[in-house]
Amino acid sequence: MSFNFGFFLTNILLGVGLAMDAFSVSVANGLGEPFMKKRKMLTISTVFAFFQFAMPLIGWFCVSTFVHYFKAFQPFIPYIALVLLVYIGGKMIYDSFHCESDEGSCAAVGVAGLILQGIATSIDALSVGFTIATYDFIHALIAAILIGAVTFIICLIGVVIGKRIGNAFAGRATLLGGIILVLIGLEIFITGVF
Repeated sequence: MSFNFGFFLTNILLGVGLAMDAFSVSVANGLGEPFMKKRKMLTISTVFAFFQFAMPLIGWFCVSTFVHYFKAFQPFIPYIALVLLVYIGGKMIYDSFHCESDEGSCAAVGVAGLILQGIATSIDALSVGFTIATYDFIHALIAAILIGAVTFIICLIGVVIGKRIGNAFAGRATLLGGIILVLIGLEIFITGVF
């Protein structure tokens, strides 16, 4: 296998497809915290990019070593994503009705919440291990780096969009962000189960 145009294009497009859930959650995070600092915006994008980078590699490793265990785990992916995103989205919805802050910071996602979001939105990327199963380690690593880089850019754009909308609708932005997370969880669940 060579590093040709088709390899790069395929993995960039794969990154775009995988990043859509993370993009939506990034928008929701921006909505929930319309006065977010640039450092946190970069942190959110980096966390999502890391998980989108790591999950295909973990999937590749699983396919390369103990594929039968991975196949047994795969049916649970939609349920895990649903639970994590409904929990985080539900908390944002609750906070939108019980928050006393004028700057929306009570809906700010913390480190633990951000890690849960990263796992929930990238867990389906484990199955990319099947797609890149024929790659050697170097090609799998480069594919994962491309997926992570694309995710970083897309999520940064998502946070910026969410912040701008959040600034315009600061009163109900947290509620909208929470609803979006719950809907993403339901969408992952429905498409994964049915």
